[in-house]
Amino acid sequence: MNPTHAGSHRPVMLDEVMQGLAIHSSGCYVDGTYGGGGHTRALLAALGPDGRLLAIDKDPAAVARAQAECGADSRVAVRHGSFSRIGEFVDELGLRGRVAGVLLDLGMSSIQLDDAARGFSFMRAGPLDMRMDTSRGPTAAEWLQDASESRIADVLYEFGEERYARRIAAAIVARRAQAPIATTDALVDVVRGAMPRREQHKHFATRTFQALRMAVNQELDDLAAGLEQALSVLAPGGRLVVLSFHSLEDRPVKQFMRHHAGRYEGSTGRPTLRLVRAPKKAGDAELAVNPRARSAILRVAERLPDAEPADA
Repeated sequence: MNPTHAGSHRPVMLDEVMQGLAIHSSGCYVDGTYGGGGHTRALLAALGPDGRLLAIDKDPAAVARAQAECGADSRVAVRHGSFSRIGEFVDELGLRGRVAGVLLDLGMSSIQLDDAARGFSFMRAGPLDMRMDTSRGPTAAEWLQDASESRIADVLYEFGEERYARRIAAAIVARRAQAPIATTDALVDVVRGAMPRREQHKHFATRTFQALRMAVNQELDDLAAGLEQALSVLAPGGRLVVLSFHSLEDRPVKQFMRHHAGRYEGSTGRPTLRLVRAPKKAGDAELAVNPRARSAILRVAERLPDAEPADA
């Protein structure tokens, strides 16, 4: 999701995203993460009266923004849910096999980060919630209260690549025995006390907050399902465009696209995707005005016709 406010909106790599989607005015497109709506607005501006757009977000607040901004547009359908349900939503609209492009813009939005009540940011005091979909599932505080020490350590290591995962997990379990870790400040305090040394140029709680957020929201499971769903609904020649913001997101996207393009040794069967140009990063001009784009990686693949030969 776009790391910018809806009001001062600066969608990440907008030109590259639009080029990757290869928009045609009568096409059907899916924005799997509405977020601040910047990519959706650009898509709608490029579509003619016969175009269609499905806008999805798991965050009820983002869905409300989408409904308010473009819900009255007859070309647009807005759905609340994860992009892992793209197939279900596309089928509801009768668009399977007609989708010309799917955009998945992964990660966080500043709208979420800047709202202290959401609990995503270690820089803002608030309840330790961290749910992207506030209508379901346990909060981060509840997850930390119930998870075993080994599970917490595994999550911090796998999803945060935190070298002090075991020390932090032990500190969390010791603290929660005294009182629940219910706020962002409380978690920051626990992490601070568990760190024997700190990285330069990175807040010491960054990895812990990222890992906990990814676990609470099942982000990698949703991504794996979302990629499969996106491929299943694309028409031949349709584009899959994915913006990721760290290696744990980008790696499965790269592997998925390369696997379905038959790029791995020992790949069998006909490829179903063609890789479209090399992965891209934001240029210097964009970074000068939108520094949060610095970690963005854009990958594009195109759905091949079913009859495409294996050596295409």
